Amino acid sequence: MTTMLRRRRRHCRVPSLLAAALGLTLSAGSVAAETGAGFAPLPDPLEVNADRVALGEKLFFDTRLSGDTASSCATCHSPEQGWGDGQALSDGYTGISYFRNASGLFNVGHRNFLMWDGRLDGADLGTLVRDMMTESHTMNMDSRLAQQRLKQVPEYAAMFEDGFGGDPYGGKIYGAIAEYLKTIRTANAPFDAFLRGDEGALSASAKRGMELFAGKAGCIACHSGAMLSDGGLHATGAPGHPDLQTDAERQITMLRYFATMGTPNYMNLRSDIGHYSVSKDRSDIGKFVTPSLWDVGQTGPYMHSGVFATLAEVVDFYDEGGRETLNKSPLLKPLGLTPDEKADLVAFLESLTGDAPKVSVPDLPEYQLRQVGQN
Repeated sequence: MTTMLRRRRRHCRVPSLLAAALGLTLSAGSVAAETGAGFAPLPDPLEVNADRVALGEKLFFDTRLSGDTASSCATCHSPEQGWGDGQALSDGYTGISYFRNASGLFNVGHRNFLMWDGRLDGADLGTLVRDMMTESHTMNMDSRLAQQRLKQVPEYAAMFEDGFGGDPYGGKIYGAIAEYLKTIRTANAPFDAFLRGDEGALSASAKRGMELFAGKAGCIACHSGAMLSDGGLHATGAPGHPDLQTDAERQITMLRYFATMGTPNYMNLRSDIGHYSVSKDRSDIGKFVTPSLWDVGQTGPYMHSGVFATLAEVVDFYDEGGRETLNKSPLLKPLGLTPDEKADLVAFLESLTGDAPKVSVPDLPEYQLRQVGQN
């Protein structure tokens, strides 16, 4: 896995010559200049199977894939909310209170890691779907029950035959939704157009913000390449959401999750310890995945805890140099940005945002009992 991740990170990095070509004024001592990290247009679309995409789209919106038939994948990842749920901390199965922000899904097929704590390999979207369907605090679905439900829907049976050459089955269900996830992409972001040669795509303020992003503000140290992310994990000191300290249900859900991950001494934890629950290495306490910044204008609230409601608040947080925390990244230092520079940074971040998804709930097929002997 380590070799694969290194290969993907090299693919995402672009020589600083590109930054020079864009007119960026990188300081000699900047991390961007030292690492060769730079900007790059969005990755090309992934190849997909059209039959599986058509099936996966319906399944993504179908509540019959949750245990109580009350929620679908789209409940927490709605196109109307930037493929998230618009909440600081999301809800879970049967309305329980969850302890993290629901990540948006833009360009999810190109990520190194999945989940805020990086517990899943980005190359395996099928496992992501399986976990979200079967985990008790998300959709709580037994795959055997799911496949029996879908077998009683003739239209689905036909679509599974077209896409997979057989009846509905757990792995095929996950695979169909994973195929649909590959199609969720940023569309018409001004900065992507700029990187492809449209000089007029960015405002003057956004261009100044781009120079700050790559220079004085140093954002490009972690947000570079075609995904505007280094694909790694860092501790920034982003605070937990206050609700996690006052809502017993959120504490219960968090501790249950830590228990399932085999987290040492989890009952004495009262805050989100990030990648440590995966690695069990104390140097990973407080580390979370670096999110991609494409479409950041429509994926708030921000951070793993959803603690910041606006991009201006995020910029203020990094201007302060983050917050003190265990294992804090040495890349974070106070920036001393002026109000005008902060406004330019926000303008640049907004230029990373494309069109709102033009997706509506598809017509979902109805049950029709299969005849005896055809089950």
